[in-house]
Amino acid sequence: QAQLVESGGGLVQAGGSLRLSCAASGRTFRSYAMGWFRQAPGKSREFVAALNWNGGSTYYADSVKGRFTTSRDDAKNTLYLQMNSLQSEDTAVYYCAAAGSAYGPALADRNEYPYWGQGTQVTVSS
Repeated sequence: QAQLVESGGGLVQAGGSLRLSCAASGRTFRSYAMGWFRQAPGKSREFVAALNWNGGSTYYADSVKGRFTTSRDDAKNTLYLQMNSLQSEDTAVYYCAAAGSAYGPALADRNEYPYWGQGTQVTVSS
């Protein structure tokens, strides 16, 4: 059973930083593109960041570009999201996901991801 488990969420002041982790188990995701999405209360789930199967290409939503960085450590079967200069608008539940055969701009489409974690809450206080 493939499983993705996020951790690292919490409460942080505006301007602060957090690093989210997503640990994969049950199967290897080394050949999968991976992504991060978030969902704020009353809003739909939106794309945050993604990287291709070898981490050679990364993609970011305009709202987080320059502040967030995603990376992967396939030896640890773990995906990371480093979030800097956090703003109140970043408050949401953050999800990691594994894509199937999608690549490039298609990675911004949540429908391209068959595997999802349970989410971790990030709250930014102003």
